[in-house]
Amino acid sequence: MTVTMAVIAIVTIAANAGVAAADFARAKFVLANVADVGVPLSWLPALALLKAAGAAGLLLGLLGVPVIGLMAACGLVLFFVGAIVAHVRARAYAKIAFPIAFLALAVASVFSFL
Repeated sequence: MTVTMAVIAIVTIAANAGVAAADFARAKFVLANVADVGVPLSWLPALALLKAAGAAGLLLGLLGVPVIGLMAACGLVLFFVGAIVAHVRARAYAKIAFPIAFLALAVASVFSFL
């Protein structure tokens, strides 16, 4: 793994851990986004847990278990594809940039572990 790929994975870890923490804390911007997209509030802890698990898996990948890192990155790709679909279905185009950016980080992280 090159330094660039490690940096990409680290940025992806930080971004997902940060947004998972915001989800767990029920930050105002998270609650507004959930309402705009039409996701039930009862789903928020599970969605936060998935993001946190993705970040933890990427960290394990960096710490020497690359197959876990690869699977975590793939899981985050699927998660954020789903987030984009939810935004499109809800016609919440004003806030779609964030899941697109997170998807781009997740895709780049997949290549970090190949």
